Amino acid sequence: MPETKVHPNAADPEHAAPVTVVTPDEEPPPTVLTVWRKSLLFNCDGFTVYDARGDLAFRVDSYDASGRRRAEVVLMDATGTPLLTVRRKRRLGVLAERWVIYDGDAAADAEAERSNSKPLVSVRRHRRASSKEKVLANVTPLLASSSSGREASYVVEGSYGRRACVVRNHARRDAVVAEVRRKEAVLGDDVFGLVADPRLGATLAMGLVIALDEMFAGGRSSARSSSLAQLRSRTWSV
Repeated sequence: MPETKVHPNAADPEHAAPVTVVTPDEEPPPTVLTVWRKSLLFNCDGFTVYDARGDLAFRVDSYDASGRRRAEVVLMDATGTPLLTVRRKRRLGVLAERWVIYDGDAAADAEAERSNSKPLVSVRRHRRASSKEKVLANVTPLLASSSSGREASYVVEGSYGRRACVVRNHARRDAVVAEVRRKEAVLGDDVFGLVADPRLGATLAMGLVIALDEMFAGGRSSARSSSLAQLRSRTWSV
């Protein structure tokens, strides 16, 4: 019996995603991804991400499968080339933790980090004053060109554990630039959808998902065993 996939590769022209033609005056459409909270490598933890055509778009392969928060997670493309590094930052005496997203493969050595790695954004968990608050995290740009205000340009609202949250851009009247959605007909939390606006970009949107996953480690999946059993016998589509 052939092995089923979370998202089939649409090599068949009949199942290929339609080609969208964008004129110079139009904004490109958002990127629609299917995220599987599992590495394709045996005995690894991570993510496998497919695009709307069923092709592998991103991957995360961590050899630390203990389920604990990791100090560093690298997002790669389909060929294994590092795209982003999500690094956990902690300071003694400070309860608030943050995760910094770097461009490319950030070197572990501190000196090399200063010279080679470019920090893009800082993601800080929001401490809710009440259960009615929607904000999960604040995202602050760290690029030199945007360091004047150092105010959070993006805010994450909703519930990552329930796979229902959005990223809003304060600079654009709180426009939604990314959204994590539950997948219809999927039981469990291991497979979910990610929609990324081109103004944010699919790569950075996936980096924010990794930061949220590390931040809310309890939301990694409460039903992983049951969902994996279903994945062996079903095929998903966007």
